Order: sequence, then structure tokens, then C-alpha cells
Amino acid sequence: MTDPSVVPDDHSLDGLRQRLSRFAAARDWQPFHTPKNLAAALSVEAGELLEIFQWLTPDQAEAVMSDPDTAHRVRDEVADVLAYLLQFCTVTGVDPLAALAAKIDRNELRFPAPGRPDGPRKSDGLIG
Repeated sequence: MTDPSVVPDDHSLDGLRQRLSRFAAARDWQPFHTPKNLAAALSVEAGELLEIFQWLTPDQAEAVMSDPDTAHRVRDEVADVLAYLLQFCTVTGVDPLAALAAKIDRNELRFPAPGRPDGPRKSDGLIG
């Protein structure tokens, strides 16, 4: 994170992390914000997002954001998932953007694009 004396834009990643920290601190929730509890809460919220789509056909799932009530539920669950993920990252010291960049780097090496010299070939049995 950046210098704590600098107040970032509340819509930036750091700004949102700081708002979440202040929100929890104002309610004395820090003792409950352990990595285990936050990981569990993150899983629950991801499940609530999945629940919206659980019995939808692919076409219905594609159209879910066209219904204002359902779109509102999706946005709320996305916000809950992101909030718990950011709080988890704060308490564990994980930089989520650096973690994502490193993971993409590793995946680019593990899964080269087809047709590239370093990509899978039909003879590898990896592609149809």
C-alpha cells in the first residue's frame, strides 16, 4: 500500500481498502477479521453470487443483467466478494494486483497460445 498519510481517491483500490479498514475499525471488527474468517466469508459471498445463476440456462445467464432487480443483486454480491477479498489481502499483506500479474505471467508460460512456436500442437494430444 501507499503512504498512509496520503488519502487516496475512495474509488481507487487503495482507497477502497482504506475505507473497508476504517469501516471495520469503527465497529471494532478487527478481532474477527482473521485470514480464516475472511476466507470463509469470501467463499460464502461467492456462493451467493453463484446462487443467482444456479438454475439458469446459458441464455438466461447471459441476459441476467438486463433485469434491473437481478442486476442489482449481482452487483451487490460482486461488491461483497470484492470487499472480503480486499480485506483478506489487507490482513495477509497480499497485493492483489501484483498477485494477479504474477499468476497471469505463470499461466502464459504454462498455457502458451495455440499456433505459437511454444504453443500446443495436435501431435501433443493437447488440442483436438
